[in-house]
Amino acid sequence: MSRLINRTERLREIETMLFRNSSGLSVPEIASLCGVDRRTIYRDLDLLSEAQVPIWQDSGRYGIIRDQYVATIRLKFNEAVALYIAARLLARHADEHNPHIVAALTKLAIAFPDPLSGYLVRTAQVNENLPANSSFLAVLETVAFCWAAHFKIRLWYRSPRAKAVQERDVAPYTVEPSINGGLYLIGFGDSSQDVRTFKLERVERAEQIDCTYTIPETFDPRSHFADTWGIMGGDTTVTVELRFNSRAAGAVQERLWHPSQQTRLLHDGTLHFQVDVADLREMRPWIRSWGADVEVLAPESLRSAMVDQARELARVYLA
Repeated sequence: MSRLINRTERLREIETMLFRNSSGLSVPEIASLCGVDRRTIYRDLDLLSEAQVPIWQDSGRYGIIRDQYVATIRLKFNEAVALYIAARLLARHADEHNPHIVAALTKLAIAFPDPLSGYLVRTAQVNENLPANSSFLAVLETVAFCWAAHFKIRLWYRSPRAKAVQERDVAPYTVEPSINGGLYLIGFGDSSQDVRTFKLERVERAEQIDCTYTIPETFDPRSHFADTWGIMGGDTTVTVELRFNSRAAGAVQERLWHPSQQTRLLHDGTLHFQVDVADLREMRPWIRSWGADVEVLAPESLRSAMVDQARELARVYLA
């Protein structure tokens, strides 16, 4: 029984190693990591293939064909609940039909107990009825594959500031959803020679480049987004100060909106709110969502922008 358990554990470990190493591993490397001889690894690889694990072989290296691989996971109940909450957030932010979301939610539903199972099935059905965008889906699939396999990618990108579509060669570092909607690719641009942000909805076409890259160990998504309100970063930060009235103070204090957030409840019931962010543009919709319950105190440029928008609103509604 002990040998069977050890082999089962080793097969699972080899499967995980092959999946995580996009460039594959050689038999000697796998044998060294598992602490067994090479003949044992060859037998293990044959067993994995017989178990329908899609393994590729090239020049003595072995790996997993990722777009054919179906992972097997076992979840405790509270882990399943955590994934259910994440799935609901995913569904709420999806505004286009994505067959991968539908398939993932349907598979999760099979493993979940009621009533979570039924809720996930209905969530999948809602996404299935959304309008389809085949070009966006093709871009997302290409970006996801190149990111996982460490291939550079060529984007045909339409920036809001540019009239013409521009070609950009990018090494994908991560993909990030925005709280304001949309998916963003963060990667190192060959032409700019720095880390750039690309909204995937603005990418008209994406193609794999036959050139690999390595994500620097110094790149940490948490650090990269630490100074952003949503997605957009910068080299410097600006201190934003807001005053929320007593009607909104409690709701604002209920959650952490930003890592740099500082709040102070004043004697009159109003709330002083302060954050340090790199780009002010992403804060404007959030500030507007509070209406007259918030006042911008600083910086003056943001306060002036909100004043101008308030005047435009007044002209619209009082015309």
